[in-house]
Amino acid sequence: MTRAEAGSFVPDWISPPGDTILDLVDERGWTQADLADRLGYSRKHVNQLVRGKASLSEDAALRLHRVLGGSVGFWLTREARYRERLAVSREAGLYEGWGDWLEELPVEAMMEAGAITRRRMVASAKVRVVGECLAFFGVASPEQWRARCVGTEGAFRRGTAKDGDRASTAVWLRLGELQAEQLRLPAYDRERFTQALKEIRDLTVEPPDVFEPRMRSLLHAAGVGFVLVPAIPRARVSGVARWLHRNPLIQLSLFGKTNDRFWFSFFHEAAHILLHADDRKSVWLDDAGRRPGTNEAEAEADRWAANRLIPSPHDPELHRLRDRRSICAFAQRVGVHPGVVVGRLQHERLLAFDQMNGLKARFKFGGESSPA
Repeated sequence: MTRAEAGSFVPDWISPPGDTILDLVDERGWTQADLADRLGYSRKHVNQLVRGKASLSEDAALRLHRVLGGSVGFWLTREARYRERLAVSREAGLYEGWGDWLEELPVEAMMEAGAITRRRMVASAKVRVVGECLAFFGVASPEQWRARCVGTEGAFRRGTAKDGDRASTAVWLRLGELQAEQLRLPAYDRERFTQALKEIRDLTVEPPDVFEPRMRSLLHAAGVGFVLVPAIPRARVSGVARWLHRNPLIQLSLFGKTNDRFWFSFFHEAAHILLHADDRKSVWLDDAGRRPGTNEAEAEADRWAANRLIPSPHDPELHRLRDRRSICAFAQRVGVHPGVVVGRLQHERLLAFDQMNGLKARFKFGGESSPA
């Protein structure tokens, strides 16, 4: 190999810089002892350098440049690429040993949500899937995942008697974190948040393409993150309120997809931020289908959300509603969507759960509402 060729050589296999050194030495008819004398290194050190046992330092790069040619940058890059390929090879070996970890994860759901690349789960693909899952969760190993993503369950405050699958819940929460990281929120402002909630309540009569961007704008200005993340099977969670660093985050899954559940879930999570701001370490997980009275904090958030949507002074009239016309007229007077009124009546068992559902709207991500 000539000096000019050495300057542009880019290996595509795991090859130590010593292979290039030997090629150049052979061209000159030198022995390793000759090279050691010219470099001013011991024969042992040159042998370790050639075999990749010793790292090629800046000093060695300077000496090789003077003796064999090639730029200093070439020799340092050659060493860096060799070490990188060694690390990748070792990583692949680790990933092969961590393949069983995938049995703990909802891999198919993660592919469906776009968290990892969709591929057939054949043996040869598992190494890449392990790597993508680690990158998705932002951890170095399954042990760190268990400690960070599953081990933090002590902070969970579930508003349901039935716990969801831990890994599925971790996936859903992580999807929300990744969205929230892109929001670039200003400092949290409680007064602006309170005012924003008053304006958002008036948006319950609007379709998603109208209310969603306005909601995001109002909440962003108040320093509150708001993200919509599709439900992950077995997570059993429709919403969460939590603090990420210095800002609160409301994350909804549109579980159930009807507007009564959506709006109640939203104001329920907002209540946790307002009422339980002193507890910034808890993760308030809620299932829209849960029964009331799970614990006092959840009951308090329930009452706040219900009163925000339909203020308590309207309770006597609300409890007399039974037919479509009266429900629609009442909803118009109080300024909420009729579906919200139906959901409240069903929740209080004043209507059966199969009654008046035609007054609700069904939401879709990125689309308009349609009859339930």
